[in-house]
Amino acid sequence: MEQSKIIGVMGGAIAAPGVQEAAYELGRLIAIEGWVLLNGGRSAGVMEASAKGAAECGGLTIGILPDDSAAHASDHITIPIVTGMGNARNIINVLSSHIVVACPGGTGTISEVALALKCGKTVILFNFDLGHIFENYRTSGQLCMAETPGAVIQTIKELWSREDMSIS
Repeated sequence: MEQSKIIGVMGGAIAAPGVQEAAYELGRLIAIEGWVLLNGGRSAGVMEASAKGAAECGGLTIGILPDDSAAHASDHITIPIVTGMGNARNIINVLSSHIVVACPGGTGTISEVALALKCGKTVILFNFDLGHIFENYRTSGQLCMAETPGAVIQTIKELWSREDMSIS
């Protein structure tokens, strides 16, 4: 049986309306592709918006929750994973994702980008400019940029079509 492709969508719990709309559309497109959406699972910001987009298109959504209960989980999360780990759950977000998409966020999102790069995961910065902090990852091709939900999906497809890119 073929393993499901899991797209981690990371981003701020506090997000501007435009960011939420883009995250919703990204979630929708991930579900349309038949991929699994994984995020932080809470009913806030990018997490809520991306899960809602995916769920409304019949997609499977996984939420890696920082709490010791699912009380704050988004209603759009199909599978809530309760960790009780607080921010340490970010490593689970990263390791469980085949590709990480970083939407605008704060230090939690930046930590997920750093962890993903350290673990050798490909990261797509979706309208999230981190300046020159990670420039060497951009030049190596491990860190990509995208400005629209469709561009994120296209980048994922291009990455998976390369012979050297496998699901890890």
